[in-house]
Amino acid sequence: MRKKQRLFIIITFLFFAAMLYVGYDISSRTTFPGSKPQLRERLLNGDEAPADSVSTDSIGVEM
Repeated sequence: MRKKQRLFIIITFLFFAAMLYVGYDISSRTTFPGSKPQLRERLLNGDEAPADSVSTDSIGVEM
């Protein structure tokens, strides 16, 4: 192999290794969306979203 060809293969290998590492790191920090409980189950358990603040404007006057 020529020197440039060998260098290209080494850089390609390092690039793919870095991409695999980044993919593994991201996937280990997230959860699969299908593993989350469904909306109905969350609402029945009391894990509701906080009350909406649209009725109060930015200076605190009720609309």
